[in-house]
Amino acid sequence: MLLTTAAQTDIGLVRNENEDRFLCEPELRLFAVADGIGGLPGGAEAAQTATNALLRDIRATSAPELSQAFAAAQSAVLELSDRLAPDTGLGTTLCAAIIHNKTLRVANVGDSRAYLFRAGKILLLTYDDTVENDVIRRRSLGEQVEMQERYRNALTRCIGQPMRLQVEVQEHALEVGDLILICSDGITRAMPDSLIAAHLGVAREPVLTLGALIAASLERGGNDNATGVIFRVDSL
Repeated sequence: MLLTTAAQTDIGLVRNENEDRFLCEPELRLFAVADGIGGLPGGAEAAQTATNALLRDIRATSAPELSQAFAAAQSAVLELSDRLAPDTGLGTTLCAAIIHNKTLRVANVGDSRAYLFRAGKILLLTYDDTVENDVIRRRSLGEQVEMQERYRNALTRCIGQPMRLQVEVQEHALEVGDLILICSDGITRAMPDSLIAAHLGVAREPVLTLGALIAASLERGGNDNATGVIFRVDSL
């Protein structure tokens, strides 16, 4: 299998610190983005710890499993929380993809996202763990649930908080020409999926596509750190 990959992060125009981290490990076929939660202390440390633990776990086994690697990331960030912020804890999103036997496996906790772009169409591969999505889900089940607008983007799950971590791993068969984008909400909140798709649909190298996406997020306000990892399947 041949892949063309790129990864980039930008602090944006508002934040004082970049709390995003990424993994781009083509030899391991491993790619990830973590976005430290700014409302808690140590967001950058949480994101770095999560990606380090994920990478360590994947490297340590001949049959890597994302659910196990996410559990390792959770344990590592919880341990860091006990040392740095025992009262509030730490938190980070984590979205990761790994390729095994021509199959893409994707897992996510939080609101960093993974997209598949194929034959001119974009497909969101992950589910945002936000209050808004939780309310939508509960209403679909018949519950009468109200939502305060200011909390609509608040996370309901993250790496690093003392809750039972359930990670669903999805699988997708890959095809030649597929583009996969993993990114933080500094990109996805700055532009709709239709604009992301328009950038992914331009015939150019992934590094240029990713640069254009981040530049667009800055042009549209740059309100958050913007990070992405992108790879194109050149052959199977």
